[in-house]
Amino acid sequence: MTTINSAAIDGVLKAGVDGGSVPHVAAIVADRDGVIYEGGFGPRVAGESGDVSTSTHFRIMSMTKMVATTAALQQRERGDLDFDAPVENFVPEFANVQVLDGFDGDTPKLRAPKTKATVKHLLTHTSGLAYWFWDKNIGRFEQVTGTPNVVPGDMAAFGAPMVHDPGERFTYGINTDWLGRVVEAVAGQTLDVVVKENITGPLGMNDTMFALGDAHQGNKTPVHVPGEGGWASAGNVLPDNPQWWAGGHGLHSTPRDYVRFTQMLLRNGELGGERILTSETVDEAFTNQIGNLDFPHAIPSADPAIVGSPFDLGPGWKWGWGLLLNTTDVPGGRKQGTGAWAGLFNTHFWVDRTTGITASIYTNSLPFITPGALGLYADYEQAVYAAL
Repeated sequence: MTTINSAAIDGVLKAGVDGGSVPHVAAIVADRDGVIYEGGFGPRVAGESGDVSTSTHFRIMSMTKMVATTAALQQRERGDLDFDAPVENFVPEFANVQVLDGFDGDTPKLRAPKTKATVKHLLTHTSGLAYWFWDKNIGRFEQVTGTPNVVPGDMAAFGAPMVHDPGERFTYGINTDWLGRVVEAVAGQTLDVVVKENITGPLGMNDTMFALGDAHQGNKTPVHVPGEGGWASAGNVLPDNPQWWAGGHGLHSTPRDYVRFTQMLLRNGELGGERILTSETVDEAFTNQIGNLDFPHAIPSADPAIVGSPFDLGPGWKWGWGLLLNTTDVPGGRKQGTGAWAGLFNTHFWVDRTTGITASIYTNSLPFITPGALGLYADYEQAVYAAL
């Protein structure tokens, strides 16, 4: 097992909390053999006693996406799901999704897409579906039509249109929520059951679930927002009893649980004698699946209360199966070809198969990607690699 100097990492995390960049933080690092670092600093609930730890429940938001993607990859391995098939073959109502071509006053101008969106378009965020917090036209559409966004867990959220034709470009959006419905249709089971039976159960991730039971509620951190003189609890934000299980953002997990999932990816699809994916499928997940398209490097915020600043990683990023891929080494950090993603409440993970480590960092706070949170992400990554 890799040895690691914990003191420097502790110092970075504690400084992030003490300096007010985040309300609290938990972080964990593992190699192929097990956990090599874990730490937690700051209160689970602002103003109360009791710090977060790697056993605290966080809403992991879009870190759910790779779990749902894994379920789809398993179905493809079994021959049950064709990624090149139109989405409407599995969820017929997808045929009603149109493209938003602007507005006539407050009336949306909608048209049929030029091509049918496929399951692969959902997996690679190239279908044209968007999120309101990064696309002002979707935000306006939801406002003028009364269509809810995905946060309340209302099925009516699936009435949102595309913002461009399938295959034109990478647009991050509600693709994996639709993918979850595809997975359900193929399995003939709800997504929570599919995930439990095929992923979290075999991996021993007993603290990862869509709906927390009563025994777990007291271990959950609420979402925090800036308040007078510091951070304040904003409560759950997402419902505990949605109308559908969100493949794009619905899971709760603990750092100690989720690291088992990323360790499985680090170990090419297997952990503890349980094979979740074939090594060939994992290799695909860490390979560019969007061809000549690029992950956009300057995405403006369309809702500053949700996304605190433009999302700009710079050029040179691609997308695999559910993973953001860097095409060059990060100086002092992850190696080329590392797979990563994040969650809206400021959680982040990466899997560096070249170095042989996986790491993640957790808070539950808004806005997303504030300069303070982004700075802490970067400082944590640098500290991890320096400590190896």
